[in-house]
Amino acid sequence: MAERSYRTVDARPNAESLVKPGELVDLIEVTPLSLTDRRIYNQLLENAWDAIDKPVSHVIAKAALRGSHNSNDRVGDSLERLMSAIVKVAVIWDGEPAVERVQLLGGNIEANRSDGLIEYEIPARLRRIISNSTVFARLQREVMFALSSKYALTLYEMVQKRGNLRWRSSEKFSLEALRGVLGVPRGKLTSWSNLKLRAIDPAVAEVNALSDFMVAIDPIKTGRSVTHVELRWWRKDDDAAGAADRALQFSKVGRKIRVEEQAQAATQDRARPAWLESKGAALRTETYETARMRYPGYDIYFVEAEWRAWASGKPPAIDPDKGYLAFFRKYAEANPI
Repeated sequence: MAERSYRTVDARPNAESLVKPGELVDLIEVTPLSLTDRRIYNQLLENAWDAIDKPVSHVIAKAALRGSHNSNDRVGDSLERLMSAIVKVAVIWDGEPAVERVQLLGGNIEANRSDGLIEYEIPARLRRIISNSTVFARLQREVMFALSSKYALTLYEMVQKRGNLRWRSSEKFSLEALRGVLGVPRGKLTSWSNLKLRAIDPAVAEVNALSDFMVAIDPIKTGRSVTHVELRWWRKDDDAAGAADRALQFSKVGRKIRVEEQAQAATQDRARPAWLESKGAALRTETYETARMRYPGYDIYFVEAEWRAWASGKPPAIDPDKGYLAFFRKYAEANPI
């Protein structure tokens, strides 16, 4: 008998993390949601988890959803947006890929008392999607509440869904698909430069600073226009993971300053000198990251120039990234700091 695949509903939340079905990570918002809406929805899913695929009502205290805010208005507004939100979910129907349009939240009752309860329902079609799910993201609570934009939270969820895939570390998206998953409102951030500046770069900086993965989003051009992107991810080493844990302990203002400093430093570190562009195509970003981690203190671009000069006139390397790292190892041995 074939082994039954692991179901998402069999995964258990714990004190540090919650579970989110993969289908609800890569969904396309027809009705845009805010950062607060997304956090509250994750909490509603977690609260309902033990019976999330059952046709029952769930109850949660309003205080659990308020966070650091004292007003219940924010919670009520989010519930109304979640009730009216229509999303498109990628599913398999009759053995073929399909798009299913569903509501995120069913009917609910909110007590008038500030310390009261909320009773709510998960819509039937969504329950079926969750019941059939076999892929999920495990979200760390501290990270979810520390991220300061809906784009950063969505990117974090995307990486957490994909981070443990054994044979995959990148995925290609069309620019429109990425806008949809990130929840960019229609008519906003229509150019690649604006999307990168306002949504992608800040989100990448926050996820890199606070999560246990590093992530990069690289543009892919068709002709002269950016039409696709490549999302890449890799797990941090122990030192980088420890830095992320420390960053989570900062105040909100402290985290923001730290993220901005790291983003600026990363941008400066990854800016290849213009004169190197004439020496050949750039290596992969993770190759530079690997060199930086293995050989701290070295100028990775100077060593790249030395490698390209050494390789000049020789047959092209079958794998330039491996060739560069092999040269770097010998260079570091011969030129210790």
